[in-house]
Formats: sequence, structure tokens, C-alpha cells
Amino acid sequence: MPLILHPAAARINTYRSPVAIHPAPEQVATSWSGSEEGRELLRSLPAVLADLRRRFGLRTVGAPWPGGWVGYVAPADLLDGTPVVLKLSLSDDEHRHEADALAVWNGDGAARLLDRVTEPNAMVIERLEPGTALLDHPDGDEAVVIACGVLRRLQRPLPHPLPFATVTALAARYATWIPEAYERYGRPFDPGLATEAAALSAAYAAEPDGPPHLVNRDFHLGNVLAATREPWLAIDPKPLAGERAFDTGHLLRDLTSPTPTPGELRDLVGRLAELLDLAPDRVCGWALIRSVENVLWLKDDALARPDWIAWDVALAAALARLRA
Repeated sequence: MPLILHPAAARINTYRSPVAIHPAPEQVATSWSGSEEGRELLRSLPAVLADLRRRFGLRTVGAPWPGGWVGYVAPADLLDGTPVVLKLSLSDDEHRHEADALAVWNGDGAARLLDRVTEPNAMVIERLEPGTALLDHPDGDEAVVIACGVLRRLQRPLPHPLPFATVTALAARYATWIPEAYERYGRPFDPGLATEAAALSAAYAAEPDGPPHLVNRDFHLGNVLAATREPWLAIDPKPLAGERAFDTGHLLRDLTSPTPTPGELRDLVGRLAELLDLAPDRVCGWALIRSVENVLWLKDDALARPDWIAWDVALAAALARLRA
């Protein structure tokens, strides 16, 4: 699919004025420091940002927004004054195909991709204003309906050969990685949860539920923003090709209260299944897998807090009881 470039991009070689360079937020710097690519980006960030400004034809680049974890995301303006967003990310498996997913959607349900480069992994996208996250919506029930409406638009069938890594390959990796990580981190929770999550992963890898669609391993209410072009649009995809229920694994976790009751979880699973036309058991299973996976991932995260880990363990246990 051809990329729609903004007209101002044609003038990128004519603009050379200086611009202030802002350091990476603390969370991003901590995340990047764990890889050689990230450490090099931190060392060369002023030069990288100055070069991206020239290549993308940006008049201004503001200070990066706080709160991000893995991407340097800053407000910017094109030479004609159009407000945009500059995003610089690592080129690892989770992040290198974000622009590819945005190009597939081409603004239909998501922020529009305006330009990109692959070395470094950077892009310019439409700035969504006012940009309020769906997470802050005052009506929780309506937020669920909105989120599922956006998600149904984004989940579209994919051609063969598949342009993204697959959910089945990820599930197969979980099937071996979960028990290995569980032992490596000293068996930090009920072994039955690790066993069930690994078994479900193996089953889902062997028998996916339906043909592959464009799905997103990071779809949640914080990544759906209020906009002017449309009421709500998605940002920050981590695309895969796979079954549609995969998307609900993280979404359900995002919608669950700090102390979920069995009735709340049952209702939430049923609501997502109804709105997205999915099997409730598959919704519940993917949420259990993602909760266990997140516990083990947090064990290796320098920024993780013990209460985050405890919450995912409790949620995984509640989901296991619901499945039983």
C-alpha cells in the first residue's frame, strides 16, 4: 500500500535552523539502556533527533511526553505548521513493524502515518487532539463499547504471505518460555498457573481460532485517544497476524478493577466476547496467558513494582478459577 506523505516532506533538505534537543524520559532511558541499540541511541540522541528533523522536514520538535516506556514520542510541527508527532523507537521484534501496521490502516481507526524511516526506526504520525485517553472516559461501560468498536475496525484479514510475525509462533514460544522463566525466577507463584498458561499457549499455537487478522499485542484504553478527525483513534500498535481473540488478552487486563470479583470477571469476559463476536473461553484463556506472561516479564523489569506483579498473579488465579 503506498504511503501518503505530507507535502511539506518535499522540503526536508531546505531547513537547517537549530532546535533544542530534549533528553529521553527516565523510563525510556532505562528501557533503552538494556540493549546495545538503545545505549547507542542514548549516546547519539542529539545528532539522531537533529537528523530526523531534517529528513522529516520538521519546523519544531518539542519536549517528549512523559509517561512512555519504550519510545521517544514528542510533539512536532511540519514546515507549514501542521501539528504532528515524532516517534523514535528501537527496532526490536515488538516495535519495528509499528509503522507497517499504521500504513495498513491508513488512518481507518488509527492515527495516520505521514512518513517513516527504518534506520533509525522513526516515524511522523498525525497528532490526535485533544488526545484524551479512553482510559479517562467517565463512563466505564461506554468505554468498553468504544474500545471494542475501534478494535473491530482494526482487526482485518491479512493476505498471504503474512506481513507480520504470527500469534501462533508467539504462543509456541510462550509454551516453552513460561515454564523456563518460572523456574529461572524461583517459582514466584502457584505452579498450577504457569502450567495452565503454558498448556493453553501450546493449544492455541496448534489450533488457532479462525484465519489470521491484523492484531495488536498492546491494545488497551490508554492507546485509544480522542481526536477531531474521528471521535476515537488508536495509536502505538505492536502488530501480529493471528486470531482475533488475542487482542482481548491485554484489553481485559486493562479493564479489570484492582480487586476483581468472579462475577465481575465473568461479566467482562462475556461482554468482550459479545461485542467482538468471540468465544468466551478464548477471551478468558488469552487473558490468563497474558497475565502470567506479564508477571514473568515484570520480574526482569527494573521499573516494575511489587504491587503490579501481585495484581497480575491475583488476576491470573481468578481467571483460572473462572475457566474451571
